[in-house]
Amino acid sequence: MASTADIKNGVVLSIDGQLWNVIEFQHVKPGKGGAFVRTKLKNVVSGKVVDRTYNAGAKIDIENVDRRDFTYLYNDGDNFVFMDVADYDQINVAAATVGDAANFLLENQQVQIALNNGNPLYVELPASVILEITYTEPGLQGDRSSAGTKAATVETGYEIQVPLFVETGTKVKVDTRTGDYLGRVN
Repeated sequence: MASTADIKNGVVLSIDGQLWNVIEFQHVKPGKGGAFVRTKLKNVVSGKVVDRTYNAGAKIDIENVDRRDFTYLYNDGDNFVFMDVADYDQINVAAATVGDAANFLLENQQVQIALNNGNPLYVELPASVILEITYTEPGLQGDRSSAGTKAATVETGYEIQVPLFVETGTKVKVDTRTGDYLGRVN
């Protein structure tokens, strides 16, 4: 058992059988009354964010979460297969655990996977990835009815919005958190 003094950003707490990641925390010492710790927690599985307050010195459960580097190998039905960079062990991660990260995964791509007791919790991608446009309609010069963007499909099958001048075969940089187009890559 740990106490509220051990709370730091990135620590994973076990609350009511669920794992919560500490996004922000603040120790507060009001002029009157006892000190307390105000936290903002994100559910590791669902992504739900909640605010929670603890009295100073309260006992909390800190979970051991190991973040390790993996290489994405291939998709095997409902599972994604990753290889540990350090010891070359392969693990299967369920599609539900991978979530939206599947929209940006390419073979041999480096990712970080958070593990708790050998069970994968979530997959962390780099902030941006480079993907090739496999299909997009030709953009017509002067066509501004769609605010200068058009739909384009990238090599993973995900659809993003790109400027009118982007053509099929162009490599683009895409933000993995929002799915936004960030620019062309030569």
